[in-house]
Amino acid sequence: MVIAFLFLVMVGLILFAHYLNGKVVYPTDPMAEQKTLARIAPVGAVYAGATGAAAQAAAAAAAAAAAVANVPFGGRTDGAEIFNNGPCTGCHTAGVGGAPKLDAAGIGARVAQQGIDELVKKAISGFQGSVGVMPAKGGNPALTDDQIKAAVEYMVAQSKK
Repeated sequence: MVIAFLFLVMVGLILFAHYLNGKVVYPTDPMAEQKTLARIAPVGAVYAGATGAAAQAAAAAAAAAAAVANVPFGGRTDGAEIFNNGPCTGCHTAGVGGAPKLDAAGIGARVAQQGIDELVKKAISGFQGSVGVMPAKGGNPALTDDQIKAAVEYMVAQSKK
């Protein structure tokens, strides 16, 4: 009889706990909500008519502004600024890893042998030399080709001083 009574109490407690659990409102996790919204977001956009053309132009302008915002140095092509504050100065000032220094025997000799266009091409795409490696864009892929060209031209100008 005691066992039957305890069994009835246990069943009653289980049913009461189930009832209470149904009444509790749990807050939603913001991260789970963001993941769900990202998962069900549309893949592309449809632009139709004059309103669509305006929306498409605005989207293209926003994408261009975002791309420019991610370019180092604000997209400026000042060779001195890029060389001194970018990845160039670390190797080319001290000649680390066989990087030519900014003198007639370093960069000046390379320009005489290969020409400035070839140096710009190697700086953009990278170069494996006999002594070391020049990573593409000096190891900063966010730099534009024009910025690399400006930095190389600055280096060549410094070698002639």
